[in-house]
Amino acid sequence: MLEPKASTHSYVSLGSNLGDRAGNLLLGIRGMFDAGMGISRLSNIYETEPVETLPQPAFLNMVAELSSNALPPPEQMMASLLRVEYALGRTRETAMAPRTIDLDFLLYRAETRNTEFLTLPHPRFHLRRFVLTPLAELAPRLVHPTLNLTVTDLLQNLEDRSEVKRWRP
Repeated sequence: MLEPKASTHSYVSLGSNLGDRAGNLLLGIRGMFDAGMGISRLSNIYETEPVETLPQPAFLNMVAELSSNALPPPEQMMASLLRVEYALGRTRETAMAPRTIDLDFLLYRAETRNTEFLTLPHPRFHLRRFVLTPLAELAPRLVHPTLNLTVTDLLQNLEDRSEVKRWRP
C-alpha cells in the first residue's frame, strides 16, 4: 500500500438526472468557475444507475479536479457549491430525489472536517462506484485521508455493483 501523502488538489463530483443532464453538468462547471474555483481537469462523463434511492432516471456523473493554488477555505467552497446548485434549480424537499444538479464536495486536499455544515472527506464517496470510477480516471493513486487506501484500491474492493458506463451522446 502507498504511504498517505498530502493531496494538492480538491475534488467535486457532479451529477444530474433531470432535464438536459449534460447541459446541467456544463452549467455546474460554469458556476464553479464563476465562483472562483480553478478547475484543472475534468473526468469523462459516465451514465450511471441511481443507487440508494427511489426509482428515477439515470444520472450523468463526472468529477472535477480543482487546483489548490487559489481555493477558498473549505467552508466557503461548500457554500459556493450550494449556491451553484440553488441557482441551477436544485431543490431538497425529498432526500435522494431526482435533481437538476448535484455537486458533492469530495476532498479538500488531505484535510478532514466534521461539522454540522461540512464533512470532509465526503462520508460516502468511497462506497459509490459512480464517484470512484471518474475519480480513478483523474487520480488513481490518490490516498483517502482517513481510510489510507488509494482510489484504485477502494474501487477494486467496492461492494457497489451498480452500472457505470462511459457516456456517449
